[in-house]
Amino acid sequence: MRLHRLDITAFGPFGATQEIDFDALSAAGLFLLHGPTGAGKTSVLDAVCYALYGAVPGARQSPGTSLRSDHAPVDLPTEVRLELTVGGRRLEITRRPAQPRPKKRGGGHTTEKAQSLLRVYDAEQGWQAQSRSHQEIGEEITQLIGMSREQFCQVVLLPQGDFARFMRADAEARGKLLGRLFDTRRFAAVEERLAELRRIAENQVRAGDDKILALAQRIAQAAGPAGAEYPMPQVQPGEPGLADAVLEWAATARSSARERLDIAAQVLSAAESRHVAARSALDSERELAALQQRYAETRRRAAASEAGRTGHDEDQDQLRRARRADRVAPALELRDEAERAYRRASAARDRSRSRLPGTLADAGAEQLTALERGLREELGGLDAARRAERRSADIDSERTALERQARADDELIRDAEGWLAGWEDTRTGLLARIEAAQEAATRAEALAGRLDPARRRLEAARRRDALAAEAAGAEDRLGEAREHALGTREHWLDVRERRLRDIAAELARGLVEGEACAVCGSADHPRPARAGDGHVDQATEDAAEAAHRRAEHARTEAEHALGSVRERYAAARAEAVETADTAADADADADAGRAVDPSVATLAALVDTLTREHAQAYRTAAGTHTAREALTAAEREQAQRAEDRQQAERRVSARTSRREGLDVEQASLEEVLVQARGGSASVTEHAALLQNRVVLLAEAATTVREEESAAARLKEADDRLADAAFRAGFDTPQAAAETLLGDLGQRALQHRIDAWQAEAAAVADRLAETGARAAADRAPAAPDAAQQVHDRAERLLRDASGALASARERCAELGRLSRRAAEEVRGLGPVREEHERVARLAGLTAGTSADNERKMRLESYVLAARLEQVAAAATARLRRMSSGRYELVHSDARAGGRRSGLGLHVIDAWTGRERDTATLSGGETFFASLALALGLADVVTDEAGGVRLDTLFIDEGFGSLDEQTLDEVLDVLDSLRERDRSVGIVSHVGDLRRRIPAQLEVVKERDGSVVRHRVGDGISD
Repeated sequence: MRLHRLDITAFGPFGATQEIDFDALSAAGLFLLHGPTGAGKTSVLDAVCYALYGAVPGARQSPGTSLRSDHAPVDLPTEVRLELTVGGRRLEITRRPAQPRPKKRGGGHTTEKAQSLLRVYDAEQGWQAQSRSHQEIGEEITQLIGMSREQFCQVVLLPQGDFARFMRADAEARGKLLGRLFDTRRFAAVEERLAELRRIAENQVRAGDDKILALAQRIAQAAGPAGAEYPMPQVQPGEPGLADAVLEWAATARSSARERLDIAAQVLSAAESRHVAARSALDSERELAALQQRYAETRRRAAASEAGRTGHDEDQDQLRRARRADRVAPALELRDEAERAYRRASAARDRSRSRLPGTLADAGAEQLTALERGLREELGGLDAARRAERRSADIDSERTALERQARADDELIRDAEGWLAGWEDTRTGLLARIEAAQEAATRAEALAGRLDPARRRLEAARRRDALAAEAAGAEDRLGEAREHALGTREHWLDVRERRLRDIAAELARGLVEGEACAVCGSADHPRPARAGDGHVDQATEDAAEAAHRRAEHARTEAEHALGSVRERYAAARAEAVETADTAADADADADAGRAVDPSVATLAALVDTLTREHAQAYRTAAGTHTAREALTAAEREQAQRAEDRQQAERRVSARTSRREGLDVEQASLEEVLVQARGGSASVTEHAALLQNRVVLLAEAATTVREEESAAARLKEADDRLADAAFRAGFDTPQAAAETLLGDLGQRALQHRIDAWQAEAAAVADRLAETGARAAADRAPAAPDAAQQVHDRAERLLRDASGALASARERCAELGRLSRRAAEEVRGLGPVREEHERVARLAGLTAGTSADNERKMRLESYVLAARLEQVAAAATARLRRMSSGRYELVHSDARAGGRRSGLGLHVIDAWTGRERDTATLSGGETFFASLALALGLADVVTDEAGGVRLDTLFIDEGFGSLDEQTLDEVLDVLDSLRERDRSVGIVSHVGDLRRRIPAQLEVVKERDGSVVRHRVGDGISD
């Protein structure tokens, strides 16, 4: 990967567009990136990372942090454009973050969505757009580079401070960094997956044993009486021959159940014959009773129909008269409508005339229309006066606005003079705030590195304590469930034994004198058995059995719940201990970090202390940007207030001449308005008065005409009504109106007439029936006695049918449960073998197996191999930087009792001894960490697929080197050119500016930082 060109616009400290030519800088192989503190050297590297991955490195990508420059104009969008070559392709990536912009219409701002653009260069067609999707561009870049953002920031943007801490860190801290760079999460996922499969297999084996025992219990319950004759074998889970004993016992129970099924079928056949005979006798008696009742009811209906004949004749006469009156109904409706219209018109005329003057109370329609026309002509002449009146009101409003502006300008001048008087004190205070915030930033960073591990330890301890209490409660519930299940089983067995003891008395209750016994077949029953004390029936036994099943189910659920809680408690406790080991901080909490089970109180006190200290330092440090913004804003406000005061003074003189012109114009308008107002307060009020008079006259003329027309229509309707009543045969219209019934009344009369006629016909038909008459001559029927015989036969049939169905269901259930038991026995063998195989693999990858000699987890083993490669690659450069004195080696020794293979030591060739990297001096630590960073870059690059990295950046740290060591380090970096690489050094060291001719300088200015190129002796912006 080689960088060619970077354009930065309104990004970070850069207020305008800055262009960086990496091709020119990389031509020398080694170039220097320098500038004062806060100028924006790191922002150049942030822009490269943002262009590639859409995010900046590390903590600088925190929520609420804006990438937009505070120095940029509002109409200049933030944008980063990077041109590079990677994977043999020349690409151009353009990214814009989400940012505010002025609205196109109206005031205020709106948030513009983030945008991305990827273009590819083609030798024939030039630059071609490939994608605008954030996701597609991210996947394309990650695939071409072969590294994630974290790996890129660690390998291409080499942070020396991180690698110095890496050398001094313990094995756990090294493991975390190496895990992120080499992405060993897949190996940790393999460990977790195998552990999960082991737990699943254990649960499956345990569940298989429980299922076989549960099926045996269900077979015993389904066997019923057969189960009492052949008790279930008393076996326990894990005993040899358990499956064979259960299957043999189930076969015996099925045989006994089939014998009881044959007996129940014979009893049912006899009951069916008796039921058919009783049903036939009952149907005959019911039919005779129905015929006798029908004949008696027919006689009563005939008498009632004859009594209503007179009313039937009267209804027919009334219906004929009402149908003649229907011919007069249209004329009646027309006359009523005309009368209502006349009354409405007269009322409207009286209302409209009551609002007119007394002189017009008897005026006709023509006179009222003439008066209306005259008033409309007068109203049309007031338009010019209305315009003059509106202009006069506008002048008053404008004069009021001038007065308001004058008061505002006076207040603005006073406020500006008062604010400008304290400007120097304000500026001094803001500069002091900036200095204090910068000091707090360093402390906040140190506290943040200690706070997160402490919080993780506290959370793990809280989960451990909560699950311990939950496990104790689950154990108590399991004990109660077991006792309850045992009690319900004993109760059920006792109830079943008592019922079987008196089963003869239960069968004797179904005997009928003269009928054969269902057991022995005899029709004589000399001494039926009687129930003894404490006898129970089938329902009581079923209830006890159901209670026992529910208790067994509750016990099983309690066992599963306890197992789940114990497993989660063990995981939480292990996590709390592991978290405590990995998150230990040597300065802050050595005692709590070494505890096997740290207490919640100790960890909570530590977290509270660190939280308060970090929050205080962070609040102070967070004010850096705010204080700088406040200083910039105050400077802008100082210039703005001075300008506002000058403009306000100019506006004061301009308003005086404007007031004089308005006074002259309003005096001329007032002369016109006095004549047009008449006796009213305004022209508008006078026009409204005339308009109201016009409306009243128009309404009165209309109502007079409508009243005259309604009177004529009423007279015509009276004449038509009299003629229609005479033709219909009525003496007067009133007589016709009284005879009218309407549709509902006529339908009611017709319904009564039709109902009487239908009833009379139906009675005549039923009196002619011979069957009912013959039945009435016979003796009264006795259906109740026949019903009693039938009910007794039906009850016996139902009992026999239920017994047969129960026997069939018992046989079917026993067969089904026996087959399930056989299937469970066959299926449990492979599950047990799978459990043993998975358990061996899980123990091997977790480091707990005896076959794992070093007790190393799978992820630790992979990381140890990667660290060995990194140490070998770093040693090749460290020997040259240290003149052959030092080399880095990794160690397989156990660290913290949990990991091995992640130790890192340095071998001193002068003494021949191996010692810890923490014993190196400051300069030695720098070039050792630099060698480690370059070695790690090579290994990560190979791990990522061998993508060539032609451009590297190295962060600060060269100031700790003496002149000779600096020469050796620069020789090593310069040797990278042999692999056609270019290296950018980020440093403040002045000697480097003399040694490295190719330079990129970041200059801090008041309106935002700018970059300057120095290639050879020339300087360019």
